Amino acid sequence: MTVNGLIVSAMAVLFLVFGYLGVPVAFSLIAGVVIGTLFTPVSLPSIIAQLFNGIDAEPLMAVPFFLLVGELMTSANVVVRIANLSQALVGHVRGGLAQVVTVFSMFFSGMSGSSSADVAVLSRTMAGPMAQEGYDAAFVAALIAAAATIANLVPPSIMAVVYGAIGNVSIAGLFLGGIAPGLMVGLGLMVYCYFFGPAGFRRPRSSFWNFAEATRAAALPMMIPIILLGGIMTGWFAPREAGVVAIVYILLVVIPLLNFGHLRRLPRDFAQAGLIYSLPLITIGAASAFGWMLAYLRGPIVVSGWIAGLASNDPYKIMFALVALFTIVGDFIEPIPCIVIFMPIVAALTEAGGINPVHMGVVLIVTLAFGLITPPYGLALLMASKFVGVRFSQALRASFSIYVVFFATIAACIFLPDVVLWLPKHVFPEAVGCFKNPSGAGYICP
Repeated sequence: MTVNGLIVSAMAVLFLVFGYLGVPVAFSLIAGVVIGTLFTPVSLPSIIAQLFNGIDAEPLMAVPFFLLVGELMTSANVVVRIANLSQALVGHVRGGLAQVVTVFSMFFSGMSGSSSADVAVLSRTMAGPMAQEGYDAAFVAALIAAAATIANLVPPSIMAVVYGAIGNVSIAGLFLGGIAPGLMVGLGLMVYCYFFGPAGFRRPRSSFWNFAEATRAAALPMMIPIILLGGIMTGWFAPREAGVVAIVYILLVVIPLLNFGHLRRLPRDFAQAGLIYSLPLITIGAASAFGWMLAYLRGPIVVSGWIAGLASNDPYKIMFALVALFTIVGDFIEPIPCIVIFMPIVAALTEAGGINPVHMGVVLIVTLAFGLITPPYGLALLMASKFVGVRFSQALRASFSIYVVFFATIAACIFLPDVVLWLPKHVFPEAVGCFKNPSGAGYICP
């Protein structure tokens, strides 16, 4: 093994050892970088510069706004109205509250963009009622964690924002491309709960008037996904501007009309969102320095060369190889640093295989979302088990059969590119590399 290979191996081992000792991910990454730097001509001030370069990306400004949207909606307790609408829609179906959890998550995911926020809201809102109806706690935790992953797929996915910012890929394209896989995961979970989940308490079908009342009550908060996605799709504003518009709408319309007394707690919400934002921000900076050092040591070139050699530049083989890589790495590393560290490898292989960058991005985002419920890390599953009050090992066993939904979704995204690309091509063609037909109307898509 070369000297560079030994340094890369030492960095990786140090990161994993510190991680398993409970050191936060950002500091584990920095520890590996600092030790690796000692054996190279690179100076420590250069590493500090890379820390700041990693977070000095304009598209990342969208992240705190999306986090604030989720925090405002959760703290003001407006999400209860969305839960009631979900129950009116599917509460009578076999699986009862299990179906409600999935539909509720599909609605709320369009507001938060964060699986962590979804897990917290779903646990606080649905875990208690499900326990009262006799649902097994391990199943509840597994279902909540799996449903919360939808937030990483549909707009305003924070994972998509980071991927687009770091990889120079259209964020709007990733947003639109993630909608179909997000729906596939949601519908897959509903089918799973119907045929294989607990029967639950069968409620009578909601009357038209009950459904109409639930829809009216949830109308104002349900406008938020329309504002976010509609504004981005029409080109009226960029993702970060969409977040600002959604916050203004919540502050001026939703909270004053639905929970006026919450206005006095707004300073706390802003502070909490800032605190939450600091966690991915410092991790992005640390991962950027780690990735830069790997690039300096030519690690990405070597790894991408290995994969390209094995896959023979076949796009399907390349995507399967990267899915396997991200599945393994995602079991140990959080999605955001994983994206930052491995983006040079992904970019090189995307170009080598002639793969559409949005297609590749969505496939890997779905894979990393799946990693949130797989051992040994499984952040979403770990959070859900803590909130529900069940051992992680029990929740993990209950989640194994749910993995089929994610396997099917990932396979469909790889073998059927239009699952990802159809919506961007028809709504925002430029986002996936299409260009206007010089000889007439319409677009030409490579």
